[in-house]
Amino acid sequence: MGFLKTKGEIYKAVEDVDVGPNSNQFYLTANVKAPRMAGFLVKVFAWLLETPIFGSTMLYFLKRNNLIHKLVTFAELQESPLYVPLHYYEGGKEEENQSGTSPREQVRQALECMVAPIKDLKSFSRWSILDYSTAYNSKVITPTKVMERFLSAVEQSCTPSMQMSFFINFDAHDILTQAAQSTQRYQQGEALSVLDGVPIGIKDEIDCMPYPTTGGTKWMHKVRQCKDDAECVKRLRLCGAILVGKTNMHELGAGTSGINPHHGTTRNPYNIGRIAGGSSSGSAAVVAAGLCPAAIGVDGGGSVRMPAALCGVVGLKPSFGRVSHSGVLPLNWTVGMVGILAGTVEDALLVLPKLYFPLLKSPRPMPNIRLAKYGEWFNDCNEEIRVCCSRALEKLRDNYGWETIQVTIPELEVMRLAHYVTIGSECSTSIGPELEKMNKDEVGWDARVAVSVYGSFSSQEYLNAQRISFNINEFIIFKASQGTALVRYQIAGNFLGLPAITVPVGYDKSHLPIGLQFIGKPWDESLLIHIAFSMQALCISQHKKPEVFWDLLAS
Repeated sequence: MGFLKTKGEIYKAVEDVDVGPNSNQFYLTANVKAPRMAGFLVKVFAWLLETPIFGSTMLYFLKRNNLIHKLVTFAELQESPLYVPLHYYEGGKEEENQSGTSPREQVRQALECMVAPIKDLKSFSRWSILDYSTAYNSKVITPTKVMERFLSAVEQSCTPSMQMSFFINFDAHDILTQAAQSTQRYQQGEALSVLDGVPIGIKDEIDCMPYPTTGGTKWMHKVRQCKDDAECVKRLRLCGAILVGKTNMHELGAGTSGINPHHGTTRNPYNIGRIAGGSSSGSAAVVAAGLCPAAIGVDGGGSVRMPAALCGVVGLKPSFGRVSHSGVLPLNWTVGMVGILAGTVEDALLVLPKLYFPLLKSPRPMPNIRLAKYGEWFNDCNEEIRVCCSRALEKLRDNYGWETIQVTIPELEVMRLAHYVTIGSECSTSIGPELEKMNKDEVGWDARVAVSVYGSFSSQEYLNAQRISFNINEFIIFKASQGTALVRYQIAGNFLGLPAITVPVGYDKSHLPIGLQFIGKPWDESLLIHIAFSMQALCISQHKKPEVFWDLLAS
């Protein structure tokens, strides 16, 4: 369709763009032009997209109407592609601190940097990893008893009146076997670490024996066998954590709702009539509901941080390359990262403590921290969220004296589209050959729509997306030192490989949680966690109990 070629955007060189607070850069609001469909209509739309000639025409105009052609496909840039957002690591204290240390030793070091929080009996709080360990060591309860309660709660969550759809797969015998082994270790005074006996959920995008890895599908485990634990799972198992099953997720990670046609829709524990977010929906929900103090997810486009925010828990996505991707479904290669969902910032640190540890027990937060805020971006949300998050920043200023400076981050909508091209192209390349062999009836309708769009991206679009990645990476790193509504705040962490964390800071009028996200510099998770911990300290006393919640450590 060369005769329909759209005139592409001509981007300035990085050094010619003003990123100061008074920049005249235009903020382009995300405006996805696509039909809102469900039920029969989405089936018709998917079928039309899959027809050779009509589908190609529909996809061409869909991409043109969403500015992909103008801003990505035919764009003119001076920069070279940045294929992998792997930033130079300077090493230093962190490398010296953890060179050659075992997972158990890393957990021990992480624990040493923290102080046991003082429980406010007047407010709601979830049991932490340290609470579990303390209860086991004091013989108040055993891992076996906790896991019996866990299995009872999961059974209750599956009843017709609840249908929470937390898990795709769990094995009661395996869970109780792990619990019995942990109980014996505690009885002998030989607990492996503070994580021993603590229930941890694993997203069904990550290999964890003895379960198949489905990626939220009906077919993935048939073409790719799970033969070993993923590297991140091995670390947890070595520390004695009880791996309680494979949590539910949006099919192929190709959505933000957590609505899964094969395994059920994960419901939000704060309101079972609302979604939990996606794609790590089950991992967020089991933490929010008290079934696990932490769970593992994968974040390719906000898939850890979005459900964490919607379910009122902490969501951490490390720097690209920080955590091994071994044993994770290769749905994408350059934007996805293993991440943590946890009840507290401390628990997120304990579950994946491959960091130079911040001193969370310091009596005062670090001084002279400056937070960069792009006002146009920050305010591009509904009023309740804007006010809540603005008040959270005011608390940081009033209590710690931290300064928030105004900056401009150019081309944010361009970044969103380039990220979509990237994650779509990589997913299509990774699983496309297998999908061609599958009976289409085994794939959900919204996933079929996503796969059709993913497969339409050309090499030119993918290469230009990587050139845009280089361009925006320069802005972010060196200058700034439903569906789209959720994603627009998340993709910078994925597309540019930056560490990011979301912390619950309040609730809307419907009593649904609101999360505030902080994005850090590459490899600077220690500072990012300290900032999140300081934010949490100012908000944790206002946390509210979810509508659906189980107390596994009850006396």
